[in-house]
Amino acid sequence: MTRPIFAAALVLLGIVLTTGAIAQSTRTPEQLAQGAINTRKSVVRLFAFNMAPINAMARGNREFDAALVERNARRIAALAPMLPETFAAMDTREFNLETEALPVVWDEFDEFQQRANNLIQGVTELAEVAAAGNQMETIRTAGAIGRTYCGGCHEMFREQN
Repeated sequence: MTRPIFAAALVLLGIVLTTGAIAQSTRTPEQLAQGAINTRKSVVRLFAFNMAPINAMARGNREFDAALVERNARRIAALAPMLPETFAAMDTREFNLETEALPVVWDEFDEFQQRANNLIQGVTELAEVAAAGNQMETIRTAGAIGRTYCGGCHEMFREQN
């Protein structure tokens, strides 16, 4: 007698769990777009997190630490390929969602991809210069990254505030 009740309870539990999983995985296109935007913003925040101490050193607001510059530059080089991938994953232009990305990202995607590749080369060079321990050259290279790679990409692909 308890066996049929136990079996029925297991079947009912399975139905509830399956229905809940299906309901959670059914997201609207707008929810998917918001998720894509959130992922892009996360990658950019990680860029900023890693660049902040380097920028502080370049401005003289933080003691020079070659090992930190090298580590953070290598992190950015590892993250940089993810940014174009996050845009390629979903075109969010048709949704009225908050983003600073301009439509030109998708219109000129090859250029966007090339700029990400250039960033990888630039921060890899920064890591190598920092590893050599030359403070002045490291600061000069860090400044060039901000102006050339970050600023140049923002100018073309990001809404100006």
